[in-house]
Amino acid sequence: MEAMPCQNQRLGPRPQDEEPATTATGGGGGSRLIRFAEPSEDSGCPSPDSSSSSSNGVAAAAVTPIPAGIGPQLKLLPMNDQLRELQTIIRDKKSSRGDFVFSADRLIRLVVEEGLNQLPYTECTVTTPTGHKYEGVRFEKGNCGVSIMRSGEAMEQGLRDCCRSIRIGKILIQSDEETQRAKVYYAKFPPDIYRRKVLLMYPILSTGNTVIEAVKVLVEHGVQPSVIILLSLFSTPHGPVLWLLVRAK
Repeated sequence: MEAMPCQNQRLGPRPQDEEPATTATGGGGGSRLIRFAEPSEDSGCPSPDSSSSSSNGVAAAAVTPIPAGIGPQLKLLPMNDQLRELQTIIRDKKSSRGDFVFSADRLIRLVVEEGLNQLPYTECTVTTPTGHKYEGVRFEKGNCGVSIMRSGEAMEQGLRDCCRSIRIGKILIQSDEETQRAKVYYAKFPPDIYRRKVLLMYPILSTGNTVIEAVKVLVEHGVQPSVIILLSLFSTPHGPVLWLLVRAK
């Protein structure tokens, strides 16, 4: 099972004498690359399966281990002292409103940036002000965000801070008073969302029913499930299992 990079692992481009990064050729002829940290022998992180698609993942900040049977789609931010402090402030009933909002925004930003890291990109070469060539990357165009109202709207600013001009849609889902089942009351998306990769924002994943309904609406609008990336801060152990199983059908 694939895991996110562990703390103190080396990131970045591989040396010339090592195997190249996993690539997949898109329809536009460009080379799509997927970044992976290189696991060390004692890091406890298994080597990624090159046949898996990282653009299908769930980026989440969590403490609990990955439940068995989820597969490589689930990505967890590596737990470190910074994340633990942020979660401590958020969970502390004595925290002031200002401290809570500040810490939550920082945590949201970290999750959003990891979600963006799952998107495909192409290699490019740019010229620096000193005239030197730099081998870099550019993310492919055609991404958008969708927030599940109302809690998901708290993650919108974090996404805009990373992507200034990104389009953001909204879905309002509430429990029906009679059946107690999740029901879609409102949905507004970019008109060409069926051609975009979607970052679905929902901070707390409990049963997964709300997210499942949101994914169904996106699929009805022509979005392929394989390009939906769920961004969440906290989750119960069975929440990701349920949503990934339904999404795979």
